[in-house]
Amino acid sequence: MKVGLIRCMQTEDICPATTDFKVMKEKKLAFEGVEDEIEVIGVVSCGGCPGKKAVQRAAEMVKRGADTIVLASCITKGNPIGFACPHAEQMKSAIEKKIGDSIQLIDYTH
Repeated sequence: MKVGLIRCMQTEDICPATTDFKVMKEKKLAFEGVEDEIEVIGVVSCGGCPGKKAVQRAAEMVKRGADTIVLASCITKGNPIGFACPHAEQMKSAIEKKIGDSIQLIDYTH
């Protein structure tokens, strides 16, 4: 699995994505059952509210080899600030539309 990780720009200063990388390495939570080696192709932010840059950044990571785009839990679950992105579903839909069905989209990490 070649992962492109998209995280919330609002949480960059307080979260270095440590738990995201840990669950990938240990193949837990969103990555449970993954048989293949997990390689991180890139880590980007959504670009800030309302996350419009996430679509192009996802497409760029696919272009560079990602077969899976992952929205970090800071976007969809609000970790660690306790406030999920109000644009998460719209962002997810726009990314799915852009990258197509051949690329897997995971909407959380932990």
